Amino acid sequence: MAWWFALSQGKRHVGLFKIALFAVCLIPLLRLVWGAWNDTLGANPIEFITRSLGSWALNFLLITLCVTPLRKLTGWNWLLQLRRMLGLYVFFYASLHLSTYLWLDKFFDWQEIVKDIFKRPFITIGMSAFAMLLPLALTSTKGMVRRLGGLHWQRLHRLIYVIAICAVVHYWWLVKLDVSLPAIYSVLLCILLGFRLLWPGQGRRNVISGNFKPAQE
Repeated sequence: MAWWFALSQGKRHVGLFKIALFAVCLIPLLRLVWGAWNDTLGANPIEFITRSLGSWALNFLLITLCVTPLRKLTGWNWLLQLRRMLGLYVFFYASLHLSTYLWLDKFFDWQEIVKDIFKRPFITIGMSAFAMLLPLALTSTKGMVRRLGGLHWQRLHRLIYVIAICAVVHYWWLVKLDVSLPAIYSVLLCILLGFRLLWPGQGRRNVISGNFKPAQE
């Protein structure tokens, strides 16, 4: 189990893991670019690209939420140093997902876009999730942690749980008929949120006691 040993010793090689993670997280985008170049994205490539980017934004969101449970179960505290990168990739893919809708689907027809937001519930909740995700991305740096203060920063970034719920609901309402995949995402999210309820984090106690330290780096 060489890979398990490498992970257990990850604290010594965090820099290498970050480089590897950065490259791996780009693979979904590169596959889409390759598919578009070779015209292998199906009969409706715009829909395929939009949905793929949204799915990967949700995937990375759940992966980000996995960091804390995995750290607690394994004792690999160095995993927290990967969390900010994962969170920024959530924002990256969500931004691309939104951009393809605004540009390739609606061609920046703002009147039609506003109409969609108010008339199509899955777009309403998707836009709401992105609006909440934006301040989390903007405050992801160490400097913003210091400016906001640990307690306020922690409270703001708890929005990630609301965002995750909104993202799963957005996906569920989008597919309408075959909800098997949204159901799987829902179960995974319930497990991740349930873990936090059953195993309260040490981080919260540190914030309350005034010993907060940003976990991203």
